Amino acid sequence: MFVADDPTILHADVDSFFASVEQRDDTHLRGQPVIVGAWVVLAASYEAKAHGVETAMSVARARRLCPRAVVVEPRMSAYAEASKAIYRVFDDTSPLVEGLSIDEAFLDVRGVRRLSGPPVEIAMRLRSDVRRRVGLPITIGIARTKFLAKVASGVAKPDGLLLVPPGDELGFLHPLPVERLWGVGSVTAAKLRDVGIATVGEVAALSESSLVSLLGRASGRHLHAHNRDPRPVQARRRRRSIGAQRALGRSRKSPDDIDASLVGLVDRVTRRMRAADRIGRTVVLRLRFDDFSRATRSHTLPYPTANTDAVLATSRGLLATAMPMIERRGITLVGVAVSNLEDGRMLQLALPLDRHSTAAIDAAVDEVRARFGTTAITRAVLVGRSGGLTVPLLAD
Repeated sequence: MFVADDPTILHADVDSFFASVEQRDDTHLRGQPVIVGAWVVLAASYEAKAHGVETAMSVARARRLCPRAVVVEPRMSAYAEASKAIYRVFDDTSPLVEGLSIDEAFLDVRGVRRLSGPPVEIAMRLRSDVRRRVGLPITIGIARTKFLAKVASGVAKPDGLLLVPPGDELGFLHPLPVERLWGVGSVTAAKLRDVGIATVGEVAALSESSLVSLLGRASGRHLHAHNRDPRPVQARRRRRSIGAQRALGRSRKSPDDIDASLVGLVDRVTRRMRAADRIGRTVVLRLRFDDFSRATRSHTLPYPTANTDAVLATSRGLLATAMPMIERRGITLVGVAVSNLEDGRMLQLALPLDRHSTAAIDAAVDEVRARFGTTAITRAVLVGRSGGLTVPLLAD
């Protein structure tokens, strides 16, 4: 017999996805500390994480922490194929699958319990199917809300399964360290620990106004409402933004180098937008500096677009305003995103009064790349420069 408020939301997350694919495909890597990346760590196996290796740290530092680590070059095509195989298992498990990334999703199994059994049995079968059909370890958290299911999967890693007991959600949450809360990164956790807040229960004892004054409005409100999550699992939800970013390394970069990276990112983002029939109004520039601090700049256009030149001109304007900060603090990462997205098929066509419109150029370049590959044609400023890694993404 099933109760209406039984935990039916699963959060499924492949363990150390890139590294697990490498260990799956090369038997010599199994049980070894594996680092995926060139000069920056994109993923690390749990054997490497045990030595303190973390995503986004330099490979040089990771090698110092774990001298026995095996460093492998990323194979994005292999990860894309593995992701597709994982999602086929998800879709075979439940009709309600909400993808969060290429290796992570929420599944609502409420509607399949009569045929497939209780949620715990469904989760056990899902883990077995992913291991058998895809060859990868996956961890699953089960709860009555998406927030709790995601926290549970984090606690259960690696290669585990954890059910949050219904009715005892706070008993599960409150003893956990603050870092376990969804949305709490190292910076937020440090702010909390600096004032003596180390557990989720101590966060829960604070008022919303106290959290807002400590962390800012968005983060404070989010944490105050951490156990109230009415959001349903939404299948086939379209993206709210489309973006790309590129790590630049620790060496000093000239304005021309930064601009070339920006051009490549805008080219990639707008091409994806057009392929998905999306247009957007807000251009966002994201920067990370030598001290690992971050900054974001944005500008909202008067009209939605997926035109490369329009997004590039706006991005360059945002970069120009940020250049004094970059010159003082250095830069290690640049990213571009377009948000406030709309369906491009619903766009009202403008009169072609501008003789210099580049829409036809965008269409021609897209056609060439579709026929002959993305490297068949490129901008002159990018000739001889590395385009960086293109990480596989969920389809929009």
